[in-house]
Order: sequence, then structure tokens, then C-alpha cells
Amino acid sequence: MEAEIVQQMVTSGASSLAGLMATAAWQQVSSRVSRMFGRGEEDEATGAELEEIRAEVLEAGDDREALADQTAVLRARLRRLFRENPAAVAELRDLLAEFAPQEATRIGSVHNVIRDSTVNSDIVIQAGTTNQRF
Repeated sequence: MEAEIVQQMVTSGASSLAGLMATAAWQQVSSRVSRMFGRGEEDEATGAELEEIRAEVLEAGDDREALADQTAVLRARLRRLFRENPAAVAELRDLLAEFAPQEATRIGSVHNVIRDSTVNSDIVIQAGTTNQRF
């Protein structure tokens, strides 16, 4: 497997797992993640380590540095796992796809037109909601 793909899964996988740890979805996915890290066996030590990481993630709250520390721990674990078991890359990808937030179905588009204005930037801020169906 290409190193770039594995590195991308290490990075995005660690961030996604840390994000899942901070949600109620973790209760559904934790045993599968534990088995993945335990190479098919749900091992108490692995489960306890993941719960320690989760406790740190929850405690971190808005502390980005603390969250980055726990994400780094997960990156290191994933890097080792993928080196020892390349099939785990696909396993993690499938798991994250199952628990990733679903995108809303796009039913139309919005087109903004700015006329008779001087625009000094390519940033446009739009506020409000559109309830019109297209």
C-alpha cells in the first residue's frame, strides 16, 4: 500500500477517532476500535487505554493543545497498527464511513449576484436561511 495513503489514513483516522470519542457514538464504536487495535481480539488493556484517551479528550474540552496530544497518541497507535497489519487501513476506513456524519441531500443551489458595488475582497459573507425549495 502506498505510504501516502497510509499516512493520510493515520492522520485523518486519528482525528476522526478523537472526534468520535467526544460523542455518544463512541459507545457503539468503541468495542470495534478496541478489536481493531487488538488485532481481532477485544483485549481489556487496549480497551482501558482507549478509555483513558477518551477521558483526556473529554476533559480537554476547548483546550486544543490537550486534544492535539491525544490525537498524536492515536496517530502513533494507528501508525504501528498499519505497519503490522496493512488490512487494518481498510477496516478503519469502513468503520469511519459507517459512523461519519451523513451529508444533507442537495436539492438545489444558491446563486448570489452583487451589483453596483465596490468589492475589495473575494470574501462574501451571507447570513440568514433560505427556505425555498428549488
